[in-house]
Amino acid sequence: MTRMEMTPDGTPLRRMTIANGGAMARIMSWGASLTDFRLDGFAHALVLGSEDFDAYLGPMLYYGAIVGPVANRIAGGRMTVAGTPCTLDRNENGTTTLHGGPKGFGQRNWTVVSATVTDVTLSLNHPDGLGGFPGNIGVTVYYALDDTGALTVEITAQSDRETVFNPAFHGYWTLDGTPDVSAHRMTVHAESYLPVDAAMIPLGTPVPVDGTAFDYRTARTPDSDLDHNFCLSDRRVGMRPVLALETDRLRLDLSTTEPGLQVYTGGGIDTAPFEGHGGAPCTRNAGIAIEPQTWPDAPNRPDFPSAALVPGQTYRQVSRFAVTRIS
Repeated sequence: MTRMEMTPDGTPLRRMTIANGGAMARIMSWGASLTDFRLDGFAHALVLGSEDFDAYLGPMLYYGAIVGPVANRIAGGRMTVAGTPCTLDRNENGTTTLHGGPKGFGQRNWTVVSATVTDVTLSLNHPDGLGGFPGNIGVTVYYALDDTGALTVEITAQSDRETVFNPAFHGYWTLDGTPDVSAHRMTVHAESYLPVDAAMIPLGTPVPVDGTAFDYRTARTPDSDLDHNFCLSDRRVGMRPVLALETDRLRLDLSTTEPGLQVYTGGGIDTAPFEGHGGAPCTRNAGIAIEPQTWPDAPNRPDFPSAALVPGQTYRQVSRFAVTRIS
């Protein structure tokens, strides 16, 4: 008899597998997380993950998860919504609120709404005041593989009070199955980026990438200590290509609706003692986190793209990750 896995809140963990177009993805209910992604003809996983659930309660926190209500960092764990100051639960040694804080989406067990051979829908209710965020927020995430094997991640939400909302899919990608991503080349279609301070909070307005180490408009090896937001075109443009990641054999193309793209090359990765899919702990630069989202600290920056969500409005974010073979 198979042992039922339980999450920290005492509810059962659900694991689902979907497949289509020569691709396979595994999703679990904890954090609505993508735990594995594979392509026919390639033995290795294309995302970082583990078969051991306990890993996701420790060093693999956020791996493949939907994070929020606000992804990335909110300076000092403070913001003002509709004229009311809000004090948020902090993490990161009490300095900021990262990925929704210690009670964020990535540390909750989502409800499986539906599951078919090719898609999975999960939902979560984030109650008013949890973690300091106003509003009862109802969130849904839809994972689907199309006939080409491309993975679509769609996030929708509504709130009964004015609030802030900026979720992100937090998957770590690795296309060649090696211990690090040094053989990858990356292109980012961004003309500017956000410099940050020691707490990873944006210093000010966007800076042109031209002539800087953040110019990835031509494919090159990503810097091993990269962890910055690239400023994309306005959300009103809709779905458009924003990033390409490639090795000698595979290429990942990302299209998204979002105005920002956080790219983290995994300089702090260390999953020991837990093993990843390759049979050993994941170490520094083992994968690249590619996170479409609104810009960091947007709730405190009226000059940044807005993270506001008001009653009667439906938030919708769509990203498409397409992995193809290079002939």
